[in-house]
Amino acid sequence: MNERDIKEFVKERYSKVATKEESCSCSCCGGEESIIEQAKEAGYTMEEISSIPADAVLGVGCGNPTALAEIKEGETVLDLGSGGGIDVFLAAQKVGDTGKVIGIDMTPKMVETALKNAEEGNYQNVEFKLGEIENLPIEDGTIDVIISNCVINLTPDKSVAYSEAFRVLKPGGRILVSDLVTDGEIPEETRKSFQAWSDCIAGAMEKQDYLETIHGAGFKDVKIVEAHYYAEPNMDERLEGKILSIQVKAEK
Repeated sequence: MNERDIKEFVKERYSKVATKEESCSCSCCGGEESIIEQAKEAGYTMEEISSIPADAVLGVGCGNPTALAEIKEGETVLDLGSGGGIDVFLAAQKVGDTGKVIGIDMTPKMVETALKNAEEGNYQNVEFKLGEIENLPIEDGTIDVIISNCVINLTPDKSVAYSEAFRVLKPGGRILVSDLVTDGEIPEETRKSFQAWSDCIAGAMEKQDYLETIHGAGFKDVKIVEAHYYAEPNMDERLEGKILSIQVKAEK
């Protein structure tokens, strides 16, 4: 199992999510009603869900970073792993006409879906780019706020991802990342499972190691602002009480 194989498997899985061949990243999810319920469980309100194109809500994610990022009018926001665009479109409402939101995703089908959603919603202050979060197609020091929703755990090299995030932020810029981490050891076979990687479990780091990775990239004031244990129906009982959904804030 190498980094490229992991990425290709994840890309193929999320291409199916983008084209609705699979309704979401979790085996327990079903149709449209389940997608909405998953979004609500992640922290989105019905008002937020109803305010954006329906196809932007894909039933993935483990938080609502736009609710905690304190995004201001006129800011430039970058969403790492933007998917169908749910967080990009919510952030676009906050930055207004004088701001801009950029979404980055490594899956071409996701970018296509997001662009279609942007056109449908007539968004003038958003942009979507194909790229990997370990090699962002963004200039140094141009971003005010970075958000991400249960995506950084999908990359095998999180230190590079956070170093890239630090690079593109302006001095004084900030991040608000929703992600899964572990609180205790998880089975080795889970770590080696492609399916578990695409389900955001196998790539989850131990909580303290994750925070230290962010700090090691140069960030200051790294702190968890919200956390709760993550569970889903039919979850391997060996994982129960060992997966945490966290919302992390830090500054450059």
